Amino acid sequence: MDRAEVTELLARLSPVDEKMRREYPGAPSSRQPVHTCYVPAGAIGPDTVHDWGRQALAALDGHLPGPTELAALLDLDPGTASAVHPRVRAKLERAPVEDLRFDFEDGYGTPDDETEDADADRTARIAARWCAGGGGPQFFGPRVKSFDTPQLRERSARTLDVFLTALLDEGGDLPDGLVITFPKVVDVAQVEVFAELLGLLEERLGLPSGALRFEIQVETTQSVVDADGRFALPGFLRAGAGRISGLHFGTYDYTAACGLTAQHQHLAHGACDFARNAMQVAAAGRGVLCSDGSTNVLPVGDQVEHGWRTHYRLVRRSLAHGFHQSWDLHPAQLVTRYAAVFAEFREAAGPQGERLAAYVGQSDSAVLDEPATARALAATFVRALDSGATDAAEVQRTTGIDEDRLRSLAR
Repeated sequence: MDRAEVTELLARLSPVDEKMRREYPGAPSSRQPVHTCYVPAGAIGPDTVHDWGRQALAALDGHLPGPTELAALLDLDPGTASAVHPRVRAKLERAPVEDLRFDFEDGYGTPDDETEDADADRTARIAARWCAGGGGPQFFGPRVKSFDTPQLRERSARTLDVFLTALLDEGGDLPDGLVITFPKVVDVAQVEVFAELLGLLEERLGLPSGALRFEIQVETTQSVVDADGRFALPGFLRAGAGRISGLHFGTYDYTAACGLTAQHQHLAHGACDFARNAMQVAAAGRGVLCSDGSTNVLPVGDQVEHGWRTHYRLVRRSLAHGFHQSWDLHPAQLVTRYAAVFAEFREAAGPQGERLAAYVGQSDSAVLDEPATARALAATFVRALDSGATDAAEVQRTTGIDEDRLRSLAR
């Protein structure tokens, strides 16, 4: 072949290279919380996180006082339960809530403007004080009203304006853990308008362009397939102009929109699998995190054990499908949230650690892993470190790799 002709032919791929660099920057470097808890904005107070932890610990001590009870309830290996139980307790004592959403949407309702303004201002100042003095979650932010109802759009924008103004007034700087949630998206134009609204707020508040990012809740059928039969999510991500940080599945709005009756509206339904797979494909490589939805089967009253088994099973299912984050609706769900996350890691840690050690050491192994798989293996241990499922010394014993090298490999 003529070398000049080949060079000219291959040069046609340069725009593809540029597009891939622009639209697929890779996985984000920031950590992903294992869950999102949401509480109506009117119920948020300075001690909300502490109260959730206290209630979760009371449920743990009242029903699962030790590893034996945990193993029996969740059908865990006794050795796994012995490692998981004290770590769950320590997590509930130290940092029970990783991500908290102040809900101004479904769980909040439509009070008068004075009330919602006051709640937006008050919750923002609470969050700023958490950032300054501790006692709060690592991630937090408002879930504003959706844009699917014309009468509520201006209220949604006003709430966000009041919240951000108070947050900056109280704290001075924009916190790293701020997350804004945009629900019930049905058209790409809503994403475009919301992204432009954030730009206007940045100008008014003196923030750098692009500082305000948001997550989309995928809870409408139109957010998966639009009115013209096109795959909607890639268009949403493009319309977000680099501001979209996450896609969060909404179990009940989505399954209701699909026509499922109440007894079939749950995370394990095939309709949910389809939507989640669509989310994963759309978000892969774009620096956008995916989160699963919630279960409304709560561990309360005489249904504590049933609620825990249901929640634990669904969290484990989400993890097996590659969703490392999902939503919690009640403090007692924190018990099985961390039990599921920790057990998932610990049951696989030995074999995965051996594979990672073999890859790094270039030694013989029964499994020949690719670099992408090695990154995924390292990321598993990083997530476990960040959540409290393990510690750096244990990871080094399991993999032969220190924490700095592990985090570097995961990136």
